Amino acid sequence: MNKMLAEIDRRTEAWRNAMEPHGAAAQEDFDERMNVSWIYHDNAMEGLVLTYHELNAAVDESIISDSTLIPAYDNIVHQKRAIELVRQAAAKRKPPLGLEILKKIHLTVTVEVKPRSAKIIPKPPGQYRKDNPLHRLYFHEIAPPEKISYQMRKLVQWFGSDEARHLHPVKRAAYAHHKLIGIFPWPKNSGKVSRLLMNLILLREGYLPAIIHAMERQNYYERLRQSPDELAELVARGLLSTLEAAERYAEAVGQEAVRAAS
Repeated sequence: MNKMLAEIDRRTEAWRNAMEPHGAAAQEDFDERMNVSWIYHDNAMEGLVLTYHELNAAVDESIISDSTLIPAYDNIVHQKRAIELVRQAAAKRKPPLGLEILKKIHLTVTVEVKPRSAKIIPKPPGQYRKDNPLHRLYFHEIAPPEKISYQMRKLVQWFGSDEARHLHPVKRAAYAHHKLIGIFPWPKNSGKVSRLLMNLILLREGYLPAIIHAMERQNYYERLRQSPDELAELVARGLLSTLEAAERYAEAVGQEAVRAAS
């Protein structure tokens, strides 16, 4: 694992140096391309495989969406907004990680479905779950409802602890992910928020987002039932995969710059 982390640090620094001459426009273009991959693979983690048409229609405001696909589009649009929120929070590096940013991420990524019956009182958005869901995608042990508020406060305390600060950022991000998804505070999108938190930590530390690929879905679920170190290894692999895409992009941009100058 230490060798993998050292390789991530070396390649991240090399990529930053390779991208620096091409300016902010190239970085923004790469981020937009990466966001599409991020949305695709993150939804696949939840069992929703999106087509290129669905992704493109949701992220490109110039495309008029098919009304029959609006629910899927809404989910994609909300997730894109959550990713933008995470990128903005990472760039500012303030405020410190806390309940406020976690709840804001959850509210941003979650599409609230209005009840069909006027007699049904909708639940307040962002409210912690009140029971243990019987049918869910994740099979690891989760916190009992009455312990959620307490464990969320403990998680925020951990963010500022010596233990967290002394971890390599990739491990710190994976541990935070493991802790939050172990609490599973919301009945909807706890997994997405956990991965967004993980990438918020990575982005704040100057790393690229770690995108866990769709083909790792079952492996990912299994590792959530194991130690955070097991998850950290998978996260590191996801970050290396992102770096491979980033390196290819930097090379292509560099070649284009050479052609334009000749």
